[in-house]
Amino acid sequence: MSLNYVMLGSNDVPAARRFYDAVFPAIGGSLVAEHMPHAFCYALRGGGCVWVATPFDQGSAAPGNGGMVGFACDSRAEVDAVHRIALAQGGVNEGDPGPRPLYGPDFYGAYARDLDGNKMSFVFLG
Repeated sequence: MSLNYVMLGSNDVPAARRFYDAVFPAIGGSLVAEHMPHAFCYALRGGGCVWVATPFDQGSAAPGNGGMVGFACDSRAEVDAVHRIALAQGGVNEGDPGPRPLYGPDFYGAYARDLDGNKMSFVFLG
C-alpha cells in the first residue's frame, strides 16, 4: 500500500497558500487543485498529494502532538534550501539541517513548522 494524500489543517488558507507556494515547488511539488479560500492541493514528486484546508468540522485547526509529515528531497542541498525557504516564509525552525545518525547512517534532515504549527521534516536518504 502507498500513501495517497496527507491533509494539513489551516486557520488561514490564503496565508498557508503563500507559504506552500514557496515551499513545495522547491522540492518538486506542483499545484493540482485549488478551492480558495478553503483548500488547495499540491502533488509531490514521486507520488502522493498534500491538501491544506480548513477543518471539515468547521472547528479550529490545531496540530497534533507527535504528528509530523516527512517530505523526500533529492539531495542535502535541497534539504538545506527548502528549510531556508520555509523559515523565510514565516515558518518556525524545529531543527537545523544536518545528519541524524539516530535515524540511520544516511539520514540527513531538517525540521520546521508552518504558519499553523504543523510540523514537517525534509529528508534526504543518501
